[in-house]
Amino acid sequence: MMPFFALMLLAVVQVGLLVRTRVLVTHAAREAVRSAAVGVSDGEVRSAALAASDLDPGRLTVSVRRANGRAIVELRYAEPTDVPLVGPLVSDAVFEASATMRLE
Repeated sequence: MMPFFALMLLAVVQVGLLVRTRVLVTHAAREAVRSAAVGVSDGEVRSAALAASDLDPGRLTVSVRRANGRAIVELRYAEPTDVPLVGPLVSDAVFEASATMRLE
């Protein structure tokens, strides 16, 4: 019975980490689009996304488009599931976020 509860506790921890990452990716997309809206370079937009969160730069891809008076930023982040016992049971999670803002 105790191993079952330990496994469930680790599963809750893994889900909590994934929810945290989802929030960080959404926040990073919003910060990145703010930078893109004021006309900074695509590299600076990526830097803004990374500065807004503690995401691993090697796992983050940032796409920036400017069209029709709008800046559109799309982020994609692959989060490893590495909690002991639970992580190997599920594949890595991929989170995507998009944000749009009017160009200034």
